[in-house]
Formats: sequence, C-alpha cells, structure tokens
Amino acid sequence: MIGIHPNNQVPTLEDYNLYTSDPVLRRAVERGGARWRDAELARQGAEYGAADTLRAGEEANRHAPELNAYSAQGERIDEVRFHPAWHQMMALARRNGICNLPQFDARPSAWVAYGATIYMHCQVEAGSTCPSTMTKASIPLLRRNPELWGVLEPLLASTDYDARDVPLAGKRSISVGMGMTEKQGGSDLRTNTTTAEPAGHGAWGDEYRINGHKWFFSAPMCDGHLVLARAEEGGQTCFFVPRWRPDGSKNGVNILRLKDKVGDRSNSSSEVEFHDAWGVRVGELGRGIATTIEMASHTRLDCALAGAGIMRQALVQALHYARGRHAFGKVLAEQPAMTALLADMALEVEAALLLALDLAGRYGLDDALDTAWRRIVTPAAKFWNCKRSVAFTGEAMEVFGGNGYVETGPMGRLFRQAPVNSIWEGSGNVMCLDVLRAVSRQPEDAARLLENLQETASQEPLLAAQVDWLRAALGRPEALEPQARRFAQRLVLTVQGCLMLRHASSQAAGAFIASRFGPDWGAVLGADCGTEDPAALLQGVWAD
Repeated sequence: MIGIHPNNQVPTLEDYNLYTSDPVLRRAVERGGARWRDAELARQGAEYGAADTLRAGEEANRHAPELNAYSAQGERIDEVRFHPAWHQMMALARRNGICNLPQFDARPSAWVAYGATIYMHCQVEAGSTCPSTMTKASIPLLRRNPELWGVLEPLLASTDYDARDVPLAGKRSISVGMGMTEKQGGSDLRTNTTTAEPAGHGAWGDEYRINGHKWFFSAPMCDGHLVLARAEEGGQTCFFVPRWRPDGSKNGVNILRLKDKVGDRSNSSSEVEFHDAWGVRVGELGRGIATTIEMASHTRLDCALAGAGIMRQALVQALHYARGRHAFGKVLAEQPAMTALLADMALEVEAALLLALDLAGRYGLDDALDTAWRRIVTPAAKFWNCKRSVAFTGEAMEVFGGNGYVETGPMGRLFRQAPVNSIWEGSGNVMCLDVLRAVSRQPEDAARLLENLQETASQEPLLAAQVDWLRAALGRPEALEPQARRFAQRLVLTVQGCLMLRHASSQAAGAFIASRFGPDWGAVLGADCGTEDPAALLQGVWAD
C-alpha cells in the first residue's frame, strides 16, 4: 500500500518488478514448465518496471517516426527515422527473446516463457512488439526455402539488435515485416492485384520481379518483408522481399507515406509501391494465402497476449491510483463501488492471462488436442482479449477521473493502443468467422475441444450448460454465421471458466463463473463481480 500524498495526488508508478509483483503470472509460468526461465523473467520484470524503461516507452510514442523519402542529393532512400527511445525498446525486445525464443529453443515450455515476456513488454511499450513478433512468426515460413534460410538463420537467431539500414551481408541481426493487404481488399487477400514475374533462379532461390502496391506495409524499416503477390504461373504466392538486393543496391520498394494512426504511435506503418522489387519465393506457388495464414496464427496468439498485458497494466495503474487517493472520506479503493469495479477488473485480467498463456503453451505441443486448441481457440482468444481490452482501458481511465484523461499520465496511451490489436491480423468479425471455419472444416477438433472442456465443466452446472449450448449450436451449422460473435463469446467464456476452475483460487473461479454466466453481467465492468466479498478478490492480485 502506498502512502497518501499531502495534496492527494498519487505519485507515478515506477521502479517496480512486473514479474515478481504478478503472482498469477508466476504461477502460470511454473505450471507451464518454464520455471527454468524464472530468474531471467524476474530480471526482465525489474528492467521493464524501471523508471528509465518506462520513460523510453513514453518517449518512443511521443516522438513519432518520420519518413525521409529522398536524400539531400535527391536519391530515393525511403528511410524512416526513429527517436532513440524506439531503438532502446526494440533492443529490449530482441534481447529478451520476443523475436525468436520459441523458434530456436526446442523445449515446449519456451512458448510459455516467450508469452510471459511479451505480456510484460506490452505493458510498457506495445508498438515495438509489432516488428518483433512478425520476425518470430516469419521463421517457420522462411525455413521452407533452404537456400534463403542458409543466409537468414544466424541473423534471425541473434539476440543482438542491429538498427543499421544496410544490406543483409553486413547485418548482425534482422527483423522481418509483412505486406499483405491492399486498398481494394483489406482482409480479402484473394482480390490482391500485386504481380510477381519470374526472373530466374539465384543463390537465394527462385527470383521474381514484383510490381504493385500495399495499403498497409507493416514496419517498413524491417530488413525484409513477406509479401503476397500473384505469380503469373501459380496465383497468390508468398515472397521474401528485402530492403536491399543481394548486390547491395536499394530494392524497388517505395514508401508513399506513413499512416497517421490513432495509437501505436511509436511503430511506423506505411503504404508502399513496388517497382520491379526483387524477391524470392517462400513456400509453394499458389499457396501464398495458406502460407501467410500460418504466420497469422502465431501473430494472433501475440495479439491475445498483448491484449491481456495491456489489461494487466491498466489494472495495476488503477489499483495504484485507487490505493493512493482519498475520496469522500476513505481511500478510493475502499469505497464499495470502486472495490467491486476493481475486483471485477482483476477477474477479467486473470482469466485473460490464463487464456493466452495456456494457449501459448499449446504451440509447443503436437498432439491432437493441442492442435484443436490452437486452431479453434486462437482466433477466439484474439477476438476476446483484444475486444475486452478496449472497454477495459476506458474503465481504468475513469478510475483516475480527469487525471486519467491527460497525456501526462499513462492511461491515454494504453487506451489508444488497445484497439490496434483488435484490428491487426483480422478484426472481430474475421476472427469469429475463422472460429466457425475451424469447427466446420475440422469437426473432429471441435469434438475434442468440447470433450476436454466437458471434463472440467462437469464440476460446475453453469459451465456444463455452456458446453451443452456450444454442442447444440454446432448441430445447426446453417444458423451459425449470423451468430458468429455470440458463438465465439460463449466459447471463449467457457474456456476461461474452465481454466479458472482448473488454476485459479476457488473464490476467484467461483466469482468468475457466477458473474460471467449471470443475468447482470455484460453491460459494464463492475456491475456484477460474482461475490459478496469483492475485497477478498483483490488480495494477492498485485504484490506491490
């Protein structure tokens, strides 16, 4: 408990450990078999909570990247320049394993360790996770081109951040972005018009000349991008397009502008044109969309982890503020309405973390049940955690009152950052439709998942009823699409309820199930936290 400031203003939260102060996270890491990473995560937690790191996160977003398309001599350079704080956060992400840990560490629990790190990193500066997680997600695809992989492997395995804009031959490490969507199609990648013309076979594989545009070209200063283009002989295909050609000349990727975004200000997103850009094929001809969807599965997991992390930081900031401010004769956190709100927020954060980190652990396993979880629960978790974080950060801002609505505090940036995870890699409707596609195309996966949930849900009638509802809904496939969001919400709440029953305290699990499946839950946080003793739910939530 912090002391009350003489003028009732709460001091900035800094110099605390994001890992050791989070009992739910520590238990999840141990349960996921990643205790071997505990000391390193504690080191990272202290680093993330240090005043210098928090200041860098703020400065990276306050000083937005700038595009310099031409040099002083009029040469096309297409360079995006960043504040030093951006490079500080990118180096932190690289050093801590966000760019590559689970792709080069064969232990299944490496995915849990990775998930814990990105969960903490997003609490401090989420924009730098975009190029970092895309780099990690690109690795399985790039391995499919052995000639290219021979060049890129040591650069992708490195934990040494290299910000220099030079050809790959001179780099210590690289980052990889994506160029998929076009102005006429958005998520409908089948309508893409960018073309790829064969240009022979070289040292890195089958070469192509690429022409066209991308409406969103994520992180244009990445050293290379995975680009979707229509090959003349095979349809939509995936290509690796570097910033610099192997001969050291600048590639034909022209940055038209940087997007002026609502949030995610530290990270540059751009619109580009390709003018005979040099690229090499990754994966099979005509299988580009399927190839990139595999990459998207990994980045969607990252969105679910990021959404949970943003909610955790919003909760911690709200607790810190409410415990340090008096209102109406009491500490704000002890006012009954505020206690109920904070308790409901704590339930939301615990369930979001259990959902995301349990799912992360399944990415390191290959049995049929884990495959079913990945296929069906990943888009549902991405939909739910990201969607909930938008309302959640707004609610946390209200805890501060007017102090939360000014840029000198932390809440404005959290609030603006939250929606991007809901949109990136597929908006809410796309995620819910992907859930329906997964259960219809692999009905055996749906059966395995529901049977697994039933084993836990049978202990609690409210949960068992949800599993029955899901099973009945699957029996009416013709009626599912108009109710895609309802089905996804029911599914993800049932999954969260089962995970809470398995891993949370009996009090927290009971409160979550009673509230989330009760008649008064759903409109606003704090309306029903499922218990008559909300203060008890806050014990041990944050070891401040």
